[in-house]
Amino acid sequence: MPASETTQRVAVAAVGIPLALAAVYAGRWVLGALLTLIAVIAALEFGRMAARKEGHPIRLLVAGGAAGFVLLATLFPAGGAAGAGFAGWTALLVLVAATAAIWTRGVTGQPLLAISTTVFGALYTGGLLAYGLFLRHLPGSHGPWHGTALLFAPVLLTWVSDTSAYFAGRQWGRRKLIPKVSPGKTVEGSLGALVGCVLAAAAYATLLSRFPSYRISLPEAIGFGLLISVAAQVGDLAESLLKRDAGFKDSGALLPGHGGALDRFDSLLFTLPIAYVFFRYLVGSGA
Repeated sequence: MPASETTQRVAVAAVGIPLALAAVYAGRWVLGALLTLIAVIAALEFGRMAARKEGHPIRLLVAGGAAGFVLLATLFPAGGAAGAGFAGWTALLVLVAATAAIWTRGVTGQPLLAISTTVFGALYTGGLLAYGLFLRHLPGSHGPWHGTALLFAPVLLTWVSDTSAYFAGRQWGRRKLIPKVSPGKTVEGSLGALVGCVLAAAAYATLLSRFPSYRISLPEAIGFGLLISVAAQVGDLAESLLKRDAGFKDSGALLPGHGGALDRFDSLLFTLPIAYVFFRYLVGSGA
C-alpha cells in the first residue's frame, strides 16, 4: 500500500473513530442521523453501480427508501413497532417503485429490473444498517455505555476479522478463495480471519461480563466470533460481486484511502443484523 494512501487511511480513522464513538454513545437521534447519512450515500453508490449495469434503478427512491428504514429504527429503536414499520415501509416502497416505473421507465425501460434494483438497494443499505440502532438500544441494556459496548461488538470484531484476513493472507496466502469474485482473497486469509475474530470475541466477552445483562459465556463467544467473521467475509464478497458485475473498482470516493461508503461498511451491513439476532434472541438480556 502506498505511503500516501496509508496516511490518508490513518487520517480518516483518527477523525472518524472518535466521531463514531460519540455518535454511538449519544444514541438514538445523533446515531440515527449519522446512520441515515451513511445509508443515503451507500444507496446512491448502489444506484450508480446498478445504473452502469443497466439495472435502471429509480435512484431517488433507493436513497429515500434507505433513509426511511433508518428513520423507522430511530423512531422505534427498541424494536417492537419497528417490525411492522419495516414491513409497511417495504410494501410502500414496492408500490411507489412500481407506480413510478410506469411513467419513468415504461415497457422499454426494463421496469422489472428497475423495481427490483430499487427495492433491493434500499433494503441492502438502509434496511441492514438500521440494525445498528436496534443493537444500541437493545431492551434490557443498562445505560449508554452498555448500549455502546453491544454495538461495538460487531464493529470491533468485523474490523479484527478484516485485519486478520489481510495479514494472514499476506503472510501465508497461497490458495485463492473465490478468484472470480475477489482475486486477492485467499483460503489462508479467510481462516486467519476466523481465528482472529474468535480470539477477539473471547476477549470482548470479558468486557461484556462487567454489565448486568447480555453476558456471553466462552462457548457463546466462540460461536459469536465465528458467526461475525463468516458474515463479515460474505458481506465483503457480496459487495465485491456487485462491483465486479458493474465494472467498478470502488463504490465511490467518499473516504480518502477507503473508497466509498459501501466499500467501508459492506461487512457491517451483514454483521449488524447477525449480532442483533445473537444478542436479542440467542443470548437474551437475562433481566
